[in-house]
Amino acid sequence: MNINQFRDGETLRQQRNLTDPQRRTNAYIKEGVVVNNFIKDKTNNSVNLDETCDTLVISDNVTMPEKLNENIKPKEKSLLPISAIAVGVMAGVTLLTAFIRRNAKINLDTATKKLETLPSTTRNVAINEETHQAIYRMIKNPTPKTILAGSGVLALTAMAFMGKTFFDGYKEVWVKKKEADIQKNLQEKLIDIETQSFSGKIQIVRSMLSQKAKELGKYVSAEPKKPKTFGGITFGESAPAVENNYDSNLKYFLLGAGTLASIVGLAFLAMKNLNAGKKHIDRFIENKKGTLRQIIKTSNDSTKANDKITLKALFQDVDANKEYIEASLKKLNWQPEEIEDFTKEVLKSTAKVNEAMGGDGSDKTTFYSHVNDYRAHLFNYLLNTENKQFKQLFFGITGLTAFSYGGKLTGDAIKEVQVKKINAETEINLQKRLVSTELRNFKSKKDSAIQPLVDEFYNQVRLGKPKEELKVMADNILLEIKNGPPFVYS
Repeated sequence: MNINQFRDGETLRQQRNLTDPQRRTNAYIKEGVVVNNFIKDKTNNSVNLDETCDTLVISDNVTMPEKLNENIKPKEKSLLPISAIAVGVMAGVTLLTAFIRRNAKINLDTATKKLETLPSTTRNVAINEETHQAIYRMIKNPTPKTILAGSGVLALTAMAFMGKTFFDGYKEVWVKKKEADIQKNLQEKLIDIETQSFSGKIQIVRSMLSQKAKELGKYVSAEPKKPKTFGGITFGESAPAVENNYDSNLKYFLLGAGTLASIVGLAFLAMKNLNAGKKHIDRFIENKKGTLRQIIKTSNDSTKANDKITLKALFQDVDANKEYIEASLKKLNWQPEEIEDFTKEVLKSTAKVNEAMGGDGSDKTTFYSHVNDYRAHLFNYLLNTENKQFKQLFFGITGLTAFSYGGKLTGDAIKEVQVKKINAETEINLQKRLVSTELRNFKSKKDSAIQPLVDEFYNQVRLGKPKEELKVMADNILLEIKNGPPFVYS
């Protein structure tokens, strides 16, 4: 018999707060109580079925609950969020393509706007770790000072790592010990709460036994009076019909079809917007090329200087490559060297950056260092031991870093312990408040188990069953109150 099926509040509280060995022992005790009370000796085969029905208070006709075979299908509204997300995403993509179309139509048609391409970039490798920077300096310039400084940084890194490991472990051990003390105090305080819950359930059982013994005893010891109502239930009434809402599969089909149609329609509109935007760009480029051809056709020596400025801007607007520029300029009366220089100037129209940070613009690898680490000050001090300010700066910043980490570690440890203490107090207060709720829950379940038996007893009284047989039924009702579910465990 699985004892975990009886999930009353006291059991849940015990299972949550006990250790594994305590939890197993607690379960074994409960199983023993259940087995000792409810596994009957079946050696007596002389009891007939009628006596068994009276003994167990079995009714003649008891139907299964309506909820047993009730099958409630979820409504289609549970799929609405998925449909809304799918349509919403496609709508967002469509709006984005509409923006691209509008941008291509309006912005690219103005003479002040132009199409720009990304410039070439240098691959910059950032060395932001102090240990990496020290190793880089040792390899690039292996002098005694750089080796000494790099070794010092590596030694300090190892010391900091081991110190951090030790103090982190010390913090975890201290917090664990405090947690054990908190758990012990919690267990001790929960004893009183569990005692209140246990004694309350026992008192409920005793009260129910007293009330039902007086109530049923009137029909056993004297001439029974037929009650006007039997347990508050009118016999012969049919149970109220349970309304079952069966949703048609057509609704799911229509919802799915509508969502799919929306996605397809929005995707078609998005592609249409993108194609329209591409047409605007192609028209813009074609207009610029027409302007290029017109300027080249009318260019002469007197307009050459202004034509170079205009042609450079137009070539950049249409993102012209080297071959297109040279083929267009061959129609002019320019020298080959002049055409080559102009082509280079058009293609190399990019912004300059500091070579120390961005390189020279070529596709090569460059290194730079941006260090924000206390160990960098040790490196600087060991490279310049004659400068006392480097020493003071190192010890000041390193001391502040160590003090800050130690303070943070201490604060975190105290915070964790205080949170565990407050959580334990909250658990105790919650369990105290749940005692009354648990007792009401127990009383309600007990009534639900006993009331059908009492109703059957009154039904047999109404049918005129002899007092001897009513006595058997009353005895078993009282036994069910005492030993039946929900159970009280000791």
